Amino acid sequence: MDIVRKDVSKKKRIRKIAAITVTVVAVIAVTFGISRLEPAAPNVDRNAVWIDEVKRGQMIRQVRGIGSLVPEDIRFITAETGGLVERVYVLPGEIVDESTIILEISNPELEQQELNARLELESAEAQLLRLRVQLEADLLQRKSELARIESDFKLAKLTAEVNDDLFIEGLLSERDLKTSQIRAETLATQFELEKQRLEFAERSLAPQLKAQEADANQARTRLELLEKQVRNLKIRPTSRGVLQKMEIEVGQQISQGQSLAEVVNPQNLKAVVRIPETQARDVQAGQIAKVDTRNGIIDGEVMRVDPNVENGTVEVDIRLVGDLPKGARPDLTVEGTVELENLQDVLFVGRPAFGRANSTIGVFKLERGSNIAVRAPVQFGRISSTTIEVIQGLEPGDRIILSDTAQWDQHDRIQVN
Repeated sequence: MDIVRKDVSKKKRIRKIAAITVTVVAVIAVTFGISRLEPAAPNVDRNAVWIDEVKRGQMIRQVRGIGSLVPEDIRFITAETGGLVERVYVLPGEIVDESTIILEISNPELEQQELNARLELESAEAQLLRLRVQLEADLLQRKSELARIESDFKLAKLTAEVNDDLFIEGLLSERDLKTSQIRAETLATQFELEKQRLEFAERSLAPQLKAQEADANQARTRLELLEKQVRNLKIRPTSRGVLQKMEIEVGQQISQGQSLAEVVNPQNLKAVVRIPETQARDVQAGQIAKVDTRNGIIDGEVMRVDPNVENGTVEVDIRLVGDLPKGARPDLTVEGTVELENLQDVLFVGRPAFGRANSTIGVFKLERGSNIAVRAPVQFGRISSTTIEVIQGLEPGDRIILSDTAQWDQHDRIQVN
C-alpha cells in the first residue's frame, strides 16, 4: 500500500527556485566581472612605429627647409635693339666669355640707319673742311692787304719827312708838303684799322669752326652709337660664366630691352630654402647653417631672411662658406639646416608626429621591462627639427612612440610586439 508524501512537491519547487536563483546570481556576477575587465590592448607591430628614448644632455635647436642652389652673380643679357633671331650659337650649360657670340639678330632698318649716319658724318666733315679752308683763305687775304697798306704807309711817311726838309730849304711848296702829310696820316689810320680787322678775323676763326665741328661731332656720335648697335646684333656676354638660360629661339621677333639669356658664375652659389613660418620666427642673419646637396654637406651662414610669408613658408638665403661638392650647380635641390641655439643639460626626445612647442599632449610610453605602452600626458618645451625638449611627464631612459597614434585614440594601452 503506497503512502502519500505530502512534502515532495514542495521540496521540488524549493530546489527549482534555488537553482534558478543561483543561476541568476551567477550570471549577474559574471556580467559584473566582465564589465569590470579592461578591454584587450590592441597589438602593434614594432616595425610599424617609431620609438625613441628620452635623453638628458646637449640639444641643438635646428630648423630645416627644402630649397635650391641659386647663383649670387647673375648677368642678364638683354636686346639693345629689336630684330629677328637669325641664329643661336650656344646652348644652356656651355661655358662662355666676352668673346663668345651667343646668338645673332638681323635688323635691316638699323643697318640702313648706320649707312645714313655714315654719309651724314662725311657731309659734315666736308663742310667743316670747306669752312676751314675758306676762313684761312680770308685770313691770308687780310694779312696780304695789311702788308700792302703798311708798305704804302711807310712810303708815304718817308715822303712826308723828305718833303718837310725840302720845304724848309724852300725847294717845295707848302701845298705839296700838306698833301704828303695828309696822305701819310690817312694811310696810318687805314693801317691801324686793317690791323684790328685782322685781329678780329683771327679771333672769330675758332668760334665759326666750333659750330661746324659740333655738327660733325654730333654726326660722329650718332654713327658710333649705330655702329655699336649693329655690332651688338651679335649678342655676347659681359663676363665669363655658364649660360644658364636661353629664353628665345631662332625665328623669333624680339623687341628692345627684351631678356635674351642669363649667364651665371657656377662657383658663386647660395642656398635659398623655404622654412615653415612657425619655425622661422627665430631665424636671424649670421646664424650657422648647413646645406645638404645629397652629395655632400656644405657649411653656411644665414645672410638674409625674407620678411614676407608665402604659402606658409619664409624664404631664407644661406651663404655657402665651404667648398662645393661635385655636381653642385644652379637649381639643384638641397636641404638647409639652420642652428638656432645650443641647449645644455636639457631633457629631450625625438619629435613626435604631432609635437608642438610649449604644449602638452598624450603619448604612448612603454612600461619598463614590458611591451605594453600606456598613454601618458607629457609637457613639451622648445622644439627643433628632429627633437623636442621635455618639461614634465618623462624621465631619462623612458621610451615613447613618436609615430602618429591617431588610430589608437580610443585606447589607453597598446601592446608592441
